[in-house]
Amino acid sequence: MSDPLLRYRPEFPILERTNYLISNSLGAMPRGVYDAMKGYADTWATRGVRAWEERWWMLGAEVGDEIGALMNAPKGSVSTHQNVTTCQAVVASCLDFSGKRNKVVYTDMNFPSIMYFWEAQRPYGARVHMVKTDDGVTIPTDRLLDAIDEHTLIVPVSHVIFRSAFINDAAAIVEKAHKVGAYVVLDTFQSLGTIPVDVQKLNVDFACGGVLKWLCGGPGVAYLYVRPDLGTKLVPKFTGWFAHHEPFNFEIGPTRYADPPFRFMNGTSHVPSLEAARPGVKIITEVGVDRIREKSKRQTTRLIELADHRGWRVNTPRDPEQRGGTVSIDMPVAQDVCRELLNRDILVDYRPQAGVRFSPHFYTRDEELDSAIAAVEEILKARAVTSR
Repeated sequence: MSDPLLRYRPEFPILERTNYLISNSLGAMPRGVYDAMKGYADTWATRGVRAWEERWWMLGAEVGDEIGALMNAPKGSVSTHQNVTTCQAVVASCLDFSGKRNKVVYTDMNFPSIMYFWEAQRPYGARVHMVKTDDGVTIPTDRLLDAIDEHTLIVPVSHVIFRSAFINDAAAIVEKAHKVGAYVVLDTFQSLGTIPVDVQKLNVDFACGGVLKWLCGGPGVAYLYVRPDLGTKLVPKFTGWFAHHEPFNFEIGPTRYADPPFRFMNGTSHVPSLEAARPGVKIITEVGVDRIREKSKRQTTRLIELADHRGWRVNTPRDPEQRGGTVSIDMPVAQDVCRELLNRDILVDYRPQAGVRFSPHFYTRDEELDSAIAAVEEILKARAVTSR
């Protein structure tokens, strides 16, 4: 089968020697990052402090717009930060937990860092309500919606679950939250870049994520979308000089807030990471998320078929419309298998209650799926012989 997306493989050096099936954890580095980092160093070396005025000050907003275009966010509505936990903290700093509307609703399938942050808000009045999974794969949507009531202030929820790749019904969650007067912060870390996301269509209040996974942008850059009508009204208490209307006046006293996206930024931005993020975002934009999604559905279906043929448990939805870009396979001694696959330059990862996570991306060859599963079978056979 001809695969036009494979023409981008030469842009990713690691693919020359590695079966790279771990884009859900860290996307392959684009070759363009070398030039981006050299450009950063050259600018610093030759322009010195002038780099702030000439390039660096606006870089966070520019990268935010580039990421925002992938989720149909209006220009100026996406700020950039170091990580998703920081994004959640910025959102929380806009809220007041002292009244009757102080309930935080999320699920036990959220990424743990998000849970840790919201649990830490209990001393400030937050009442955390965690909806639990029944099967370790999906979220009981009806139960989640029932938990969102008139006392709910915010619903921080993953769009795609990191363990199982289950796609939450974001539209239904947003609709219910708005019906009772609550906000939703949608974590799109495991969705943006591999499934279509449209924040305007969803009418979501906040969306956040990072570039290091499916956007192939490396660590150190997260993004926070704030719905434009909220962006002019909310007052973040987690703030800093980048959020000031006249930062270079160095005024004493309370903040006079800038317009979004700077309104939701805080301290000095992380310039090298922002530069490194751009080549990956550019490639994803050029390839197109719709094309990435179609290939992903086909390749994840293939992985499930290969696992089924061998009788291994699949901890990922079988319906491709409910599944993101990852297939979690819980074969025997899965953690040991993962370790041996890494030794063979087949890059995957292991997560408890999930198994080995296989995550092909647009640059993955079909035969790489077959060879990875064949390697698992070979490892298990060798262990069986050794244990006799």
